[in-house]
Amino acid sequence: MSRRRKERVSSECPYPRAIRMLIDRRHFTGLVAGFVGGSALPTSALRATAPAPADPCNLPESIRALSPMTAGIEPITLGEREARREQARRLMVQHGLGAILLEPGSSMDYFLGMKTSWSLSERPFVAVLPARGEVAFVCPGFEEARARELLSFPAEVRVWQEDESPYRVIAGLLRDRGVHTGRVGIEERMRFFVMDGVRQVAPALSWRSADAVTAGCRMYKSPAEIALLQRANDITMAGFKATFATLREGMTQHDLTANMQAAMARLGGNETWSLAGFGAASAFPHGSVQPQHLHDGDIVLLDSGCKIEGYEADITKTTVFGKPTPRQTEIWNLERRAQDAAFAAARIGATCGSVDDAARKVLTDAGFGPDYKVPGLPHRTGHGIGLDGHEWTNFVRGNPAILRPGMCFSDEPMIAIYGEFGIRLEDCLHITENGPKFFSPQSPAIDQPFP
Repeated sequence: MSRRRKERVSSECPYPRAIRMLIDRRHFTGLVAGFVGGSALPTSALRATAPAPADPCNLPESIRALSPMTAGIEPITLGEREARREQARRLMVQHGLGAILLEPGSSMDYFLGMKTSWSLSERPFVAVLPARGEVAFVCPGFEEARARELLSFPAEVRVWQEDESPYRVIAGLLRDRGVHTGRVGIEERMRFFVMDGVRQVAPALSWRSADAVTAGCRMYKSPAEIALLQRANDITMAGFKATFATLREGMTQHDLTANMQAAMARLGGNETWSLAGFGAASAFPHGSVQPQHLHDGDIVLLDSGCKIEGYEADITKTTVFGKPTPRQTEIWNLERRAQDAAFAAARIGATCGSVDDAARKVLTDAGFGPDYKVPGLPHRTGHGIGLDGHEWTNFVRGNPAILRPGMCFSDEPMIAIYGEFGIRLEDCLHITENGPKFFSPQSPAIDQPFP
């Protein structure tokens, strides 16, 4: 860029330097939260893929040209959340649970509209959703005003003071909702010390996993949820197109991921995240810690996503910088056939395990694997997706779960060849009454990542 061009960008920049630094810090915090909360990646992957945020006043032209794609977004209504709670109550009765307990997280947001901005600490903040009766919350006394601010509907809030036991308050609330004995369901992410504290003061209760209720509701997305997932995918795809236009000789994987996150932010995506691998590093499913610089002929793997109203996209596109070799093209085409096989197998009434079998057979027949061995497919073919980047259930061998309308998954049967390169094509799909439908368009060819 010429000096004149640099000066023009600087003079147009609406952000003073101090504000730009603040934006960068907030962006980094959101990035780490997105990784830990949504993608469940290991710490090594965080180190490998956490870029310095892109300077908002010196973005590549393809990203500067982007504008928000958020018009017309419809949040989940209060009526839909009440319908979710009614379905949860039916499932509780069916499975013999008197109530379920929730801590802040995606399930609390799903049922109660409580955003996940409440930080977990040693002070329990718990929601009680009974099979019969109204929802109630237990929170620290000094946090009551803030808790009431976050409520999306009228509900009882009981408090405990610093010298009191929160567990006795929770147990008392359960008793007042008619749960004196019997089974109480614990949401999968509830911390042990919270459950154990209630168990000690309410020994007549027995404790069970609440998965039959939480997963039993959340696995099946409503039209409103599908629409939010679609918008998150549309924004992510637009970000991919703008970001792949920034590929250049010598750039690092961190340059690419910073560009991608800047693109999604300009498009209106929230909690953006991204990981990239060039050349041999593209074989690492969740990225490599090694520094990478892009060179002609390198495979480029970019995995990224954002959230809209809490619902997450997760897309991976793999292309080549320059002209692909016959070997790269052969493996890319094989990966596409495996992705196609998984999609074709994802029919109503099929098991989730059979989808993994279909994709893996394509690769095994071509001489890869077998099983999870590399070179080959070292992980499951796909995961559930919704408010969490990885949620119930999975396209994995032996999973007997039956595919039904409303279920959403990634389709990503990667081929990892350590020391050479990796190819992953990941597009998410949802099961409709007529079978599977992709949220994002598949890549047509190795040198044509977008239709």
